[in-house]
Amino acid sequence: MFVDRIEIYVRGGNGGRGMCSFRREKYIPRGGPDGGDGGRGGSVIVRAVGNADNLSPLLHKKHWRGKGGESGGTYQCTGSHAADLIIPVPPGTIVRDRDRGNLLKDLLEIGDEVIVGKGGRGGRGNKHFATATNRTPREFEPGEDGEERHITLELKVIADAGLIGFPNAGKSTMLSRLSRATPEIADYPFTTKHPNLGIVSLGGDSTFVLADLPGLIEGASQGVGLGHEFLRHVDRTRVLIHLIEPFPLDGSSPIENYHTIRRELGTYSQELAEKSEIICISKAELTGSEEVKNQLEHDLCREVFLMSSVTGEGLSKVVGQAAKLITELRKADLVKKVKRVEFATEKAIRTEVPEEAAP
Repeated sequence: MFVDRIEIYVRGGNGGRGMCSFRREKYIPRGGPDGGDGGRGGSVIVRAVGNADNLSPLLHKKHWRGKGGESGGTYQCTGSHAADLIIPVPPGTIVRDRDRGNLLKDLLEIGDEVIVGKGGRGGRGNKHFATATNRTPREFEPGEDGEERHITLELKVIADAGLIGFPNAGKSTMLSRLSRATPEIADYPFTTKHPNLGIVSLGGDSTFVLADLPGLIEGASQGVGLGHEFLRHVDRTRVLIHLIEPFPLDGSSPIENYHTIRRELGTYSQELAEKSEIICISKAELTGSEEVKNQLEHDLCREVFLMSSVTGEGLSKVVGQAAKLITELRKADLVKKVKRVEFATEKAIRTEVPEEAAP
């Protein structure tokens, strides 16, 4: 079962209690206080891992609690800190505070993590309360309570290219032809209930991730059907491959169907509407597909590809165009990342406070 949104309760472990004790050894009648501090409670951390593809493993565990730290000991021994509790999620997971609604972190890459329930600090032992007038303090601190909250985990599939279009446009068939993915394929609409990912090999070590996104319908941007559930997965893709069925089963116009999807994308997000797009007429094996392609090219005044996942016609051209756009976008993202690092480094140098000269 594919799960892309879930709410869970998290709580960090409580800190250990400080110790109240006095040093008692032979020949040391007034050893004084020697109570140790309590250990820190374990924090709850959400971390992106590489062997997860959805949130279904978390579906039946709604409460995550970190372990408490151990109490302090005698001879000023500090109690052991509790180990952190890790919640593994797929890359692309957005972590939000459910009640406040604020974004805690967007876990884009493997290894990204965020502390959602900080462990409590350990309490101080009575050693810390000794003064010149109170040499035998019996005060000590209990450990602090761990942080608790309800969080929302929302997965947005990360893919280099995403297949979009009306139901039954041939998206799943194309994914199965280009990769080893095995999405459900049938001759009726809405076969795909959730995104499917596949790795497309370009020869050698060059690959890109292709996502088969569930079919959209008119009104999806307003939540009609499962509109929002489908559209949010398109946000992460670099390139959109728009498949258009030349002869829809409902008798609708393929050109109007294209504009309908474009309107839904623009209504949902302007950034989504501005993504690079490859337009394809699918099912080229059907007679008359060439004419539909020419009509759409004339209407849009841009190149439209004709392809068939059944016969393989035109697939190499589409994949080649997608690989070209993905390579260009990857380079642009890398340049932006380098510039951000350089800017942050320069800013840190400018704001660094110079050391005061020695008198």
